[in-house]
Amino acid sequence: MKPILSLLGLILLLSACQQTDTNALSLKDYHAIVDSGIQTGGVKLIPIETPVGKFNVWTKRFGNNPKIKVLLLHGGPGGTHEFFESFESFLPQEGIEFYEYDQLGSYFSDQPKDSSLWTTDRFVEEVEQVRKALGMNKDNFYLLGHSWGGILATEYALKYQDNIKGLIISNMMSSCPEYGKYAKDVLAKQMDPAVVDSVRAMEARGAYTDPKYMELLTGFYEDHLCRVKPWPNAVQRAFPHMNGEIYTMMQGPSEFGISGRLANWDRSKDLPKIKVPTLTIGGKHDTMDPEHMKWMATQVQQGRSLICPNGSHGSMWDDQPTYFPGLIKFIKDVDAGSFTK
Repeated sequence: MKPILSLLGLILLLSACQQTDTNALSLKDYHAIVDSGIQTGGVKLIPIETPVGKFNVWTKRFGNNPKIKVLLLHGGPGGTHEFFESFESFLPQEGIEFYEYDQLGSYFSDQPKDSSLWTTDRFVEEVEQVRKALGMNKDNFYLLGHSWGGILATEYALKYQDNIKGLIISNMMSSCPEYGKYAKDVLAKQMDPAVVDSVRAMEARGAYTDPKYMELLTGFYEDHLCRVKPWPNAVQRAFPHMNGEIYTMMQGPSEFGISGRLANWDRSKDLPKIKVPTLTIGGKHDTMDPEHMKWMATQVQQGRSLICPNGSHGSMWDDQPTYFPGLIKFIKDVDAGSFTK
């Protein structure tokens, strides 16, 4: 009996060693250095051609996985990749390669002053240039857009979805008029009427830079933008880095509704044209209507919805136990060819 038990123990030991070696090799592959020359911690400036000249945009790569490459499109417009820093705590351990990226005009990228650059169509072409520069294609390219980045991801998919393997629209509705209506008819009614009246009066005067304006919106942001108190350091850093000129021009002065160039943006009727597997993410306490974001998943050809019960507009911060498992499962299901609605 003892020789049999000894043999069984040896087999189990060898199996464990093999498993350890496999895991070690996988970890080595994920962290492999893929660029020659001076190592920059994954940071790469990518030259972008625009109608008014060539500029550089900032990207940072995490990991190495030829099968899964996720490009993150931040909010704003004029925001930064810093809002995505929470991803660094969840995606690497799953072997997911991903890229933080500051769009043109944002803090870590070039910041030209020509206002003709700040259009959705021009940003779409920028994303396409970044995709090509990073070697992403229909077999490995996952595009995740948050807030304004969700608008950009939607527009990119409607033009270039043949390049995408999976699409994630995070905390963004498919219609800015509907977003404005939700802010007015639902969110504003949850606030102190006196505060709402003061905010509207200051907006009517164009007093957006008055410290009192942002002070009045503090409670709104704490309830609907990020419910973590105090705000995570990355979120605190992101706000001073916002390009206010671009943000106000395209979004308006705040997240409390929309009034800029994007005010009439509406792709709700075009969602059925999106054929790639798509995940829509929203938060119960979002600045966006969670029911609308849930509905979006029923309109695309292959949709799945994820609503974070404790989440706000920044669900990747205040409902991480829901946001990241749902995101990771979607990516892995698409990669394995086992995606279902």
